[in-house]
Amino acid sequence: MSWIVLAASGCMEAVWAIALGLSEGFSKPVPTIVFLAALIASMLGLSFAVRSIPTGTAYSVWVGIGAALTVIYGMITGAEPATPARVLLIAGLVACVVGLKLVSE
Repeated sequence: MSWIVLAASGCMEAVWAIALGLSEGFSKPVPTIVFLAALIASMLGLSFAVRSIPTGTAYSVWVGIGAALTVIYGMITGAEPATPARVLLIAGLVACVVGLKLVSE
């Protein structure tokens, strides 16, 4: 259960990161509210997960999921270039996150 919550929490990290950019310095109310709600959900999920997953592993997985999804969102929307090198590096990041899960006890 902790791994599922951690994965969802990592997704919420991407949501708050994207909403932060869309809030334009917290000047737009809807993205600001989404940012705050996703930030709270993300932190609560991470805090739940570290009860049974080592903190270093949980944090690395959380950041990896959030970073990968944020960059992928940027590539899909055209805000960031989707070069072969960037896609390969994001795939490597995802592989490392999966690897951390596989080697965890």
